[in-house]
Amino acid sequence: MSKPIIATASLAGCFGCHMSLLDIDDRILKLIELVEFNKSPIDDIKTFTKQCDVGIIEGGCCNSENVEVLKEFRKHCKILISLGECAIMGGLPAMRNGIPVKECLNEAYLGGPTVGENKEKIMPNDEELPMILDKVYPLHEIVKIDYYLPGCPPRADLIWEAVVALLTGNELKIPYELVKFD
Repeated sequence: MSKPIIATASLAGCFGCHMSLLDIDDRILKLIELVEFNKSPIDDIKTFTKQCDVGIIEGGCCNSENVEVLKEFRKHCKILISLGECAIMGGLPAMRNGIPVKECLNEAYLGGPTVGENKEKIMPNDEELPMILDKVYPLHEIVKIDYYLPGCPPRADLIWEAVVALLTGNELKIPYELVKFD
């Protein structure tokens, strides 16, 4: 019998949710017995090589590349999980949502205190750079999301319990302690 296939990605965020996934510690060995990873930083496969059963994505969408990656995940994954606050609500990157993009770029590249020497007032402008969106979007505003795992980052035990329940077809029973925030 073939194993379920999982893909993971990080968009606009800090990669903390993937770190939390790795914090399942030795249970990662049990997870590898249960699943096959496809496109994921965990196995360093950079493109989809097959259809996946479950996609897990952290981070919001702040540029055109994030949107493309997210849409590819939706096409290649039967189930898509929004992992963490950035994916669910935009998180810390969404703090820029009340500021016009031009103002953000000016602060980052021209007038901010950490800019240093940019006497030529050069603003990055290359066709290979992804276009910055008008705001940071949570994933569900771009594609259909099937499940949400909250937290910043979600606790390793929450990720473990949710993924195992989903893969084994068991009912997900999440104790309050796994989702409460102090």
